[in-house]
Amino acid sequence: MHVNKAAGFTLIELVIGIIVFSIALVLFTSLIVPQVIRSVDPIFQVRAAELGQSIINEIAGKSFDEKSDRTGGANFCDAACIGSINLGPDGSETRATFDDVDDYNGLNESGGAIKNTLGESNTLNDYNLYEGFSLSVSVVYDSDMDGVADTVVGNTKLITVTITTPNDEDIIFSSFRSNY
Repeated sequence: MHVNKAAGFTLIELVIGIIVFSIALVLFTSLIVPQVIRSVDPIFQVRAAELGQSIINEIAGKSFDEKSDRTGGANFCDAACIGSINLGPDGSETRATFDDVDDYNGLNESGGAIKNTLGESNTLNDYNLYEGFSLSVSVVYDSDMDGVADTVVGNTKLITVTITTPNDEDIIFSSFRSNY
């Protein structure tokens, strides 16, 4: 009489299989998954660069000062006509009515509040391109162009735009605007 043995895995083979699978899973999650997460960084950086350059261009296109000549620079605004050391919006100005560089000092916007120069949302297929982003602007006098704010009124302003991406990376753009 012939007895058939049941075919299958032994307990030792199952335990070894579970251990091998666990090691493979740990390697996958520790090596591959972080790469997938970091793959979105270049997209955020490109959007931040576009936004930062756009804001710098918008600001640099404005007059140097509230008292500057707005007719094409026919009259140089000397130290006697330059405004105070207190920079920022004049009265109840908003971004839509900013008319000189220092009005942008202290501007902070984020997510859906980030608009283009015309006050329109930046959307693509009803998705806000800058959701999760934030921007802040600082304008200071820096006549010696050393990157340090001067304590007196001068003929050069340092514009610094900081864009914060959704993964909390700060990307900083700077430009000088002189009184000419």
